[in-house]
Amino acid sequence: MRAHAHLEEGHPRPTSNPHLLAWVDEMAKMCKPDQVYWCDGSTEEKQRLIAEALASRALIPLDQKKLPGCYFHHSNPNDVARVEHVTMICTPRQEEAGPTNNWMEPKQAYQKLGALYDGAMKGRTMYVVPYVMGPARSPFSKIGIELTDSVYVALNMGIMTRMGKVALDRLGRDGTDFNKGLHSVADCNPEKRFICHFPQDNAVWSVGSGYGGNALLGKKCLALRIASYVARHEGWLAEHMLILEAESPTGELQYVAAAFPSACGKTNFAMMVPPGEFAGWKIRTIGDDIAWMRVGEDGRLWAVNPEYGYFGVAPGTSRKTNPNAMDSIRKDTLYTNVARTKDGDVWWEGMDVEPPEELVDWKGQPWKKGSKEKAAHPNSRFTAPMQNNPALSRFADDPKGVPISAIIFGGRRSTTVPLVVQSFNWTHGVYMGATMGSETTAAATGAVGVVRRDPMAMLPFCGYDMGTYLAHWLTMQGRIPNPPKVFLVNWFRKSQDGKFLWPGYGDNMRVLKWMLDRSAGRAGALETPLGFTPREGDLDLQGIKDADVAAATRIDLKEWEGELVDQAEWFRKLGKTLPPALEHQRQLLLESVRASLAAS
Repeated sequence: MRAHAHLEEGHPRPTSNPHLLAWVDEMAKMCKPDQVYWCDGSTEEKQRLIAEALASRALIPLDQKKLPGCYFHHSNPNDVARVEHVTMICTPRQEEAGPTNNWMEPKQAYQKLGALYDGAMKGRTMYVVPYVMGPARSPFSKIGIELTDSVYVALNMGIMTRMGKVALDRLGRDGTDFNKGLHSVADCNPEKRFICHFPQDNAVWSVGSGYGGNALLGKKCLALRIASYVARHEGWLAEHMLILEAESPTGELQYVAAAFPSACGKTNFAMMVPPGEFAGWKIRTIGDDIAWMRVGEDGRLWAVNPEYGYFGVAPGTSRKTNPNAMDSIRKDTLYTNVARTKDGDVWWEGMDVEPPEELVDWKGQPWKKGSKEKAAHPNSRFTAPMQNNPALSRFADDPKGVPISAIIFGGRRSTTVPLVVQSFNWTHGVYMGATMGSETTAAATGAVGVVRRDPMAMLPFCGYDMGTYLAHWLTMQGRIPNPPKVFLVNWFRKSQDGKFLWPGYGDNMRVLKWMLDRSAGRAGALETPLGFTPREGDLDLQGIKDADVAAATRIDLKEWEGELVDQAEWFRKLGKTLPPALEHQRQLLLESVRASLAAS
């Protein structure tokens, strides 16, 4: 191994922290890179890394006049999504990981992956990527160090996190509280691909993949799987949630956190543009994917976004669905597995722009208009800086976060679940989140279109036993004197002939306004056996088109009887750690539905 890159240039290492230096040296000894380079997060460094990536073809240039600072990357065709079947929670006892996670004994995991790491970085550079998850000055933020042999990963981490000197300064000379993340693409062999989390060690080891959530270790790995484990022990919540700011025409600010599974409209909702009938309303983004929530001194739940950028799904993103996202990705953005035009622009399905006659597809192959093959991969992505968002809230980087008025759960269901329903109380709200379901997407490998339960949209991201996680949610009620209201939404309900009953996108503002008014105690509702729903006239529907509101909001008790019966199987799968209160809630709702059916 050659000398440390900074030493070669006559510079000392950028830290004297003995704990960090010893760990980096130990990992370098195992992985055997040609050199070790410490990232400082500077603009000059970014340009050097981009030049390096262009030279190695890890990045491909785009038209710098149309897309200044933007570049393209195509991953290995076998490496295009999160791989849940080889994502492991490595706790000492399997019961701590629970029945919904894959488990590997820690010693076995370290040995197995250690053998794969041995010499994996020969001929490569090991980039030391120090980063902060959360606002740099926030007492709630966490420090991570990722060691990676991918310049693409280093550049992405520079967008998605507060990266470089800021993290080393925060860690200090003697700090030991940092996540130890080791990542190597190695030979990108799916048979040797593992993403292992060691919650007790605050460590993540990932090998064999260069794709997003498998390789950007600050995102799902630290900010959700490890953080959820830490949050349970420290009395807070680390959640797969967007954070949105709504400003009314009178200047009132309210904030909501919303949990939607991948490809269910999280980013679109976080960057929503209200319809013309809502003149004076402004929606701004705090975050589009992850929320860390703690109880504030005022007894309310306060949330920060630990991320610094957006790692969004490109297909379906358009001027119609998300104009703010389209504005956010016009500069300083990395595009992964999208299609390219011959003049250096980008294209994907659902962009609402006719494709040119010819493209270069996501694999780098020629593509002609009318081809049955998709030009962009369904899970193709953009990585864009938070500051690019024209609707960014001025509180997005606030160290203490923002106070949450409402928590919203939502999935992609074509039947049964109404447009919006409010829980009776906190326990019922946790039950709504625990039983929400969604159809599977291209964001994770496996079958597409199958409905699965995805509690709080955390099924792939909870770092410990799911039943214990739900119990932690229930105990939070005792910690929050002024808890937010809880709602369940479904933008995706369909008619019998397969048409969407609700137009979605900006029109979701109409539902959001009702939820905000309910949270503030100034809107009416109809009490049903399953929760509170809007009465006729409660939703502002002025100017709406292509909506069957009555059908979208309808509660079909017969369908719900079947739904509640089906949920029993899900609860059985969670096992003995399922909180009894949630099964009692299911039985109570089922009895109420059956009583209503008998009376009708």
